Amino acid sequence: MTDTSSMQATVQDIIDTLKHKPGALLPILHGIQDALGYVPAETVPAIAKGLNLSRAEVHGVISFYHYFRDTPPGQHTIHLCRAESCQAMGGKALEAHVQAKLGIDYHETTADGQFSLEPVYCLGNCACSPAIQIDEDVFGRVSADSFDAIIEELA
Repeated sequence: MTDTSSMQATVQDIIDTLKHKPGALLPILHGIQDALGYVPAETVPAIAKGLNLSRAEVHGVISFYHYFRDTPPGQHTIHLCRAESCQAMGGKALEAHVQAKLGIDYHETTADGQFSLEPVYCLGNCACSPAIQIDEDVFGRVSADSFDAIIEELA
């Protein structure tokens, strides 16, 4: 969604709908991220005003929780499992390969906007470690070569 007035209307609708709930800030942030894919910095003043909070309080919550993005996500989101089983089965080496291949770290997006990389602490695919999830698809026993093949199919 790139139209600024449309984005502002969407954000204001979310704020108006949820601002009366106890602990409304988190539901509002989730609602905005669900609708826009991220929480744009320009939405912070409207959120703060709607909840009678300071901009610093709103920004503090956005920056504290790794789930919230303040930049647009890539076309595909890669979740790399960092749980114990995946670590024991080569997850660290896969992590290094993925980061080098994409040229990004966690919570970043490739320059071409294709991929975002996010850590996750279990995908429930422990028997097939190491595991990744790309968008809605989970992949097991992922090696550097199989990761490269998966990425090539998506590019």
